[in-house]
Amino acid sequence: MEVVWVLCVAIAVLTWGLLWVWDSAERRKTREQAGLLAAESRALVVIAHPDDEAMFFAPTVIGLARQKHRVSLLCFSAGNYYNQGEIRKKELLQSCDVLGIPSSHVMIIDNRDFPDDPGVQWDTERVARILLQYIAVNGINLVVTFDAGGVSGHSNHIALYTTVRTLHSEEKFPKGCSVLTLQSVNVLRKYLSFLDLPWSLLSTHDVLFVLTSEEVAQAKRAMCCHHSQLLWFRRLYILFSRYMRINSLHFL
Repeated sequence: MEVVWVLCVAIAVLTWGLLWVWDSAERRKTREQAGLLAAESRALVVIAHPDDEAMFFAPTVIGLARQKHRVSLLCFSAGNYYNQGEIRKKELLQSCDVLGIPSSHVMIIDNRDFPDDPGVQWDTERVARILLQYIAVNGINLVVTFDAGGVSGHSNHIALYTTVRTLHSEEKFPKGCSVLTLQSVNVLRKYLSFLDLPWSLLSTHDVLFVLTSEEVAQAKRAMCCHHSQLLWFRRLYILFSRYMRINSLHFL
């Protein structure tokens, strides 16, 4: 029993230490990133499905809002794979409200051109037209989306990356508009939760958002707005995924 007690105390101390490092790292990164991101930028988070904003991008959305950037969200489908599109659109708006994005800054594309289906390749030229129009109308100067791995490998996620990569390489974004892509990590790191922090701090990245304990609770509340998606494995995801706590991003 004494050995068990000592082990429990050691685990508690280790956990406390990691959380302290976590909060300290986020405060330091906030100061460092002030010089990388344009002051009070108009940021646009581009996602493929309702729940992407909470499941993958919550640290970025919360981190940008904390630094006084105006955050908008463009979602390219209603998530109608199981004929739940109307439900999922409402859940997305509720989640965005928790994350601090007002409904007036949320646009959901709901048409047959962009079905929620990993077996369908979206037309990136159509994605590009909608994206460029939104950027022009709303004066966006920072675009955030998936990287080539799409975090989960979903073809709809990858289509968004392919689009922004092409637009960036062809210099079709407005002058001064930057692009950040969310780093995909291997399966082990993906489910290490806060234990991934040392790897995240040491790995190559341009911007790192690490949520404080209070902000993690906010991210979880946002994800829990997606009631239709809260199957048992997604509840485990909320507990163990580092994307509910940490986002590392790269500039194109």
